[in-house]
Amino acid sequence: MSFWHSSSKLSILPAKPDWSVSFVPSANELQTSIPIGNHGIIAGEVWLANRTALGQQLGASSLTDLEMIAALWKQHGEQCVPMLQGMFAFVVWDPEQKAVLLVRDRVGSRTLYYSTEGATRWIAPRLRTLEQKLSTAIDPVALRDYLCCAFVPGERTMWSGIREVRPGTIVRLPGNEVRPYWQIEERLTETEHSLEWHARRLRMSLDEVIGESLPQSEAVGCYLSGGLDSSLVAALAKKLHAHSVHTYSIHFGSATPNELEFSSLVAAHCQTRHHIIEITPQQMWDLHAEAIALLDDPIGDPLTVPNLILGREAKKSVNVILNGEGGDPCFGGPKNQPMLLTNLYQSADPTTAPDLVAAYLASYQKCSTDLPRLLRSEVWNAVKTEPSVFEPELFGGGSYLNRLMFINTKFKGADHILTKVSNLTRACELEGRSPLFDQRIVELSLTIPPEYKLSGVTEKAVLKAAVQDVLPETILARPKSGMMVPVQYWFRKLWPKQARALLLHRKARVREFLNPEVIDDWLNYRGDTWSRYGVKLWLLVSLELWLQTHGE
Repeated sequence: MSFWHSSSKLSILPAKPDWSVSFVPSANELQTSIPIGNHGIIAGEVWLANRTALGQQLGASSLTDLEMIAALWKQHGEQCVPMLQGMFAFVVWDPEQKAVLLVRDRVGSRTLYYSTEGATRWIAPRLRTLEQKLSTAIDPVALRDYLCCAFVPGERTMWSGIREVRPGTIVRLPGNEVRPYWQIEERLTETEHSLEWHARRLRMSLDEVIGESLPQSEAVGCYLSGGLDSSLVAALAKKLHAHSVHTYSIHFGSATPNELEFSSLVAAHCQTRHHIIEITPQQMWDLHAEAIALLDDPIGDPLTVPNLILGREAKKSVNVILNGEGGDPCFGGPKNQPMLLTNLYQSADPTTAPDLVAAYLASYQKCSTDLPRLLRSEVWNAVKTEPSVFEPELFGGGSYLNRLMFINTKFKGADHILTKVSNLTRACELEGRSPLFDQRIVELSLTIPPEYKLSGVTEKAVLKAAVQDVLPETILARPKSGMMVPVQYWFRKLWPKQARALLLHRKARVREFLNPEVIDDWLNYRGDTWSRYGVKLWLLVSLELWLQTHGE
């Protein structure tokens, strides 16, 4: 066995080299590895929330987080993984098993990608890094799923031959064996207790998790939309932190509806240092290519550009920034599609409803119903019978409400929200943390009866009860609305020429897969009965820009 590591690559080469593994960290990321007993090696990106407890267990509190995992692995092997709490993705060469093991945290706060074919298996925390090492070809199923969801769900990536390690799993190479060590599933306990009892227990966990997310001896930032989730994170951060708390809100100009009334109310109530940032349509268009280039897989979310702008503004004052992502999937925000599907609730037994998967995909309100026309015939024929990654989850056990929430946690959380947070905050040299997606909050949410999440017409009832003492009643009582980006108006009035030049150019990358006639209809707003073409066009522009800046 030979091993070498430099600033660009860690390689593991068996003595009889019928296969090899190369781990390639991205620029400005991890540049070191830690030896384990018997010539083992560990390398990765780690932030341990329970490092104090692990340090006491090891009797070595001065170790770095990665060194702690190395010490635990030496004692327990891969059985140490369930002991870890935090954000991590790491690679281990285990000489006793003669295998390379890839490990990702339970909820997917950090990413890890690997190639599945060839004599050399490439591994990297960034998909972009592997693109530079491998020939790339579009995975048509991943393309189909992106057009349905605005992100690529599951282990697939946009590139065939490259897979993502799923949250809560260990992948063993070279056999591509995937083993879960933790799963999101209904674990209802203490069902005889009241909503207030569950709220008190939840509050204790919120205080613990948010407290551990705060940096020591420096200011912290919080994204603040004015909704319940971001507001409670900001309020508890202010209550628990001994240093300044900066909050950041956005709007798209005085002519566009916004939530500044509510975010400013929370900022004043909590006495944070509040920053309001106006984002213009020119910035949205000009920064789109830069933002999309920073992502691993494409994400067709119009908030991607605002996330980049917010990160750059926040970096002027803080190094760590918190967000409120996670409240909806964990605690039942019914206004956030596809959390609840009204048309499916009309069936007494949703699991027997016809076309359940089709109805679920349609609830995203993206391009699922357009695929037979939007995709070129050869692409559509190749993917139309391929099963959806959501099928096992939709037809699983447990309450229907919980199943829908678990899908959002497992897929939208890991494959959209958390990877976007990680990619864009890292690009701004920030540490982004999502305390409501912390594994302890997610695990606790699995034990709460669904009637305490959606209680009659009250959404996120248990979460509201847990934080009612730190937020104004106006915030607790307001319904979920979501941040609306006016892309419908912008594509119709401000961007038609730019969008047409990008999407219908003879060298446009999307022309290989999509019918230009359908794109032309959308650009001219022909048949836009439900006023959704703007969202679909943003999805396609994001895809085209991603293809132009990735792969070849």
